[in-house]
Amino acid sequence: MENNSSEKLKSELEQIDSLENLTALEKKYLGSKGKVKEMLKGIGKLPPEKRKARAIVIQKEAQVIQAMLTAKRKILTAPQLGKKLKDQAENLDFQLPKIGHLHPITQTIRELNNFFEEMGYSVMEDLELETDEFCFQRLNVPPDHPARAMQDTLYIKEPNYLLRTHTSSIEARVLEKYSPPLKVVSPGKVYRNEKVNKSNHFVFHHYQGVVVLPEVSLKDLFGTFTKLFKRLYGPKTVLRYRNKYYPEVEPGAGVDMQCFNCKGKGCRLCKGVGWIEMGGAGIIHPQVLKMAGIDPNKWRGFAFGLGLDRWVMAKYKISDIRTLLGGNLGYKPFENENTL
Repeated sequence: MENNSSEKLKSELEQIDSLENLTALEKKYLGSKGKVKEMLKGIGKLPPEKRKARAIVIQKEAQVIQAMLTAKRKILTAPQLGKKLKDQAENLDFQLPKIGHLHPITQTIRELNNFFEEMGYSVMEDLELETDEFCFQRLNVPPDHPARAMQDTLYIKEPNYLLRTHTSSIEARVLEKYSPPLKVVSPGKVYRNEKVNKSNHFVFHHYQGVVVLPEVSLKDLFGTFTKLFKRLYGPKTVLRYRNKYYPEVEPGAGVDMQCFNCKGKGCRLCKGVGWIEMGGAGIIHPQVLKMAGIDPNKWRGFAFGLGLDRWVMAKYKISDIRTLLGGNLGYKPFENENTL
């Protein structure tokens, strides 16, 4: 057998069009009586010093022949394999079944974020473990201020490190870090040493907003709230604004919505008054702007804080705030019927 066996095989393979003929050709070259075997038998007739070199040549030639035969077999079997797979294939549905749903709090946060982003606001988050400076002092609540008694603060290390009692702390950090004009909203968890009941929890959620522009008024603030409530709860939503004191704003206002549970008649959820406080707001106090290095003679702003859990409860008609953190999978989202 000559060393150009692979060249001869290449010519023969071009004529092969069936697996039966290919098997015969493979036997011709690599079978027990094939050409490679004949070449190996011939090594014994060579002088000892030439046998090793000849064996290496034959081995390489045999590898080339095997590779050529294997490649041809793949070409011939590919159509048959494809047809076999197609015949045996099942009609598989690769769409995974939907399991569960987003938490109502998450859904409400996303709706609020979308609303404010449409109005040109940025969405920001920040620390839950906060300092006394940004949670209180920069919001016009000094260490001896009586409003601190109302916060029921959970301290990590007194007197400076605590779990934030409101997301107003993000407002303080935004004012300190960024130059106006600015419009920012901030959702997040807050913590207070509250007695847990149907309408209060020691872990809950706030949604803070802050706007600083050359000129703003309560009209801008109330217009924003009215548009927001109508978007989430429908055109029949009934609101009221009350004078209320908050250290970081002056004047301040409480924002109430007619109780979704009793429609204003009075129930345990609204404590018999027919209204539920949904948040607080007002014009940013000049002292808060000064502490952030912002000139109150050139800039004005408004801020608001929403009791986010109550917004969720109103939207999904949940009458007990404890269920939001209780792991009960029974509360499933549904379309707002705009009945409030």
